[in-house]
Amino acid sequence: MGFRGFVCAGMMALLAGGPVLAEDGSVDQARDALSKKETDADSAKALEQVFQATEKSYTLLKKGERTLTYGFDYSMMRDTRIQQVRSGENIYSVLAQNETQHTFTNSFTFDYGVWDNLTFSLRLPFVAKYDTERNIHAYSLGDISATMRWQPWAAARGRPVTTLYATLGLPTGDSPYDMHPDQDVSTGNGYYSLGVGANMSYVIDPVVLYGSLGYTYNKQVDNIHQYQYGEELNKVTPGDTLNFAMGMAYALSYDVSLATSYQMAYQMKSRYHFNDRSVEAPEQTSAIMNFSLGLRTSPDYIVNVNAGFGLTQDSPDVLLGISLPLDIKGLKPD
Repeated sequence: MGFRGFVCAGMMALLAGGPVLAEDGSVDQARDALSKKETDADSAKALEQVFQATEKSYTLLKKGERTLTYGFDYSMMRDTRIQQVRSGENIYSVLAQNETQHTFTNSFTFDYGVWDNLTFSLRLPFVAKYDTERNIHAYSLGDISATMRWQPWAAARGRPVTTLYATLGLPTGDSPYDMHPDQDVSTGNGYYSLGVGANMSYVIDPVVLYGSLGYTYNKQVDNIHQYQYGEELNKVTPGDTLNFAMGMAYALSYDVSLATSYQMAYQMKSRYHFNDRSVEAPEQTSAIMNFSLGLRTSPDYIVNVNAGFGLTQDSPDVLLGISLPLDIKGLKPD
């Protein structure tokens, strides 16, 4: 049982937000200083696009608007798994096993504007995972997630934008409880999850500050019947999760932007139920620092490249990713 949901995709992992506005005075000053043409984008629009491309999950779409985004993510996690193994009547021994897992995720995210202040999102990940220490691998669909993002109050100058979200995680990936633990690797968590939370963003031209706070309920997994070191695992009660994030996006120019964020998730104690006993796993804390670069490749498209690293033992050691919009004929409304 790990804390994979938040670190892959994650842990990370399900956030939301809304449109941002800049001070009128700042926009006018930028317009005068740069002597922009009428066909150029103003600083408020450029800043909003930077923010939307950097933190995709914060944006809301207009009613009827549709977008499709492709993302590629890589993570590497090294760990030493400690397990207590029963070797006799009330006699237990401890085994240590090294693990180095490389995870490659290709994902497609479809967003649809139900109303101007309500957006539906569906994320479809395809996962390839390699454990180089044990020389095993897996290729399959990951855990699909669906999200609703709602902005209850209209954006107003000088006030932060608040967005509420709810995310449903489906165990469509290879479950860690439906395989041999020493011969296979999983591409999913193996359980349903429901997350709720709130996000806030605030513009101080040319910077966007943002943060989020959320809670995720992880559903109990029954009827497992998985054998581990001579014992049958019957049920798992995964601990619920608290997640927190904060960061900033900065527009260097109309074509280049930088962003940084800190993400943290705390998973409560999980419990594993065997035939004649149960084992309580300790809490897990994942913390990640992430940096990204946004490049405008055309007036309407921004490609975002990111790199990050973990700060705790329960976090991935290395994170790399890229996301870009896909222009499919017929996707955009008339």
